[in-house]
Amino acid sequence: MSRAVQSAEQPSAWKNAQVGRVAAPLRDQVLGIVRQAIMDFELKPGQRLVERELIEHLGVSRSTVREVLGQLSAEGLVTIVPQKGAVVTVPTAEDAADLYEIRASLEALAVRRFVERATEAQRAALRVAFDEYARASEDGAVSALVAKDELYRVLLDGADSAPIQQLLASAQGRVRAMRATSLSEPGRAREAVEELRLVVEAIEAGKAAQAAKLCAAHVRAAARSGLRRLAEIESDLT
Repeated sequence: MSRAVQSAEQPSAWKNAQVGRVAAPLRDQVLGIVRQAIMDFELKPGQRLVERELIEHLGVSRSTVREVLGQLSAEGLVTIVPQKGAVVTVPTAEDAADLYEIRASLEALAVRRFVERATEAQRAALRVAFDEYARASEDGAVSALVAKDELYRVLLDGADSAPIQQLLASAQGRVRAMRATSLSEPGRAREAVEELRLVVEAIEAGKAAQAAKLCAAHVRAAARSGLRRLAEIESDLT
């Protein structure tokens, strides 16, 4: 089970967090807004989600907010604390370690499949996506995450494996939060770029086993960084 750590800090106003007049049901719109704020690290682990503030900020009913918080709790992104309310989940060290191992296994397999199945156009797109990620990493963790999402999209498209995509998608929110946590450690973003550069070069050379090994090593380096940052967050908020 993940453990919540409450913060005195209230949720800040999110950019563009407004419910629009679109065909999607209101609940789904609100769910997408709050989920994305958590995934983009605008709502940080341990931060309280006060119903009254969510109602005022999003302009929706209390019942809608409660439904959304319940769904996010089921996804593991929010923890409901009896008599205290909702907070953005802070994974335990054990949960985080398991998430990283899942990432290491799935992403290493995706790399193998990319080497085996990707077209020349997809290989070229991977290099373009990596170069953009390397540039974006200089602009901070959020920019790096957006660019890294595109890198992973290209990688998974070339891997051409529905099971891998489905398994990674099912854990996307929690995995993304962990990626943001690890990248926030000073110096980690630069290290991640160099690690992934080696992965891309091995892919381009057609060395599937080496690329997979380097990919798993990259994820485990992120694990060490992320677990240190989680310990720091927990210390600050308790």
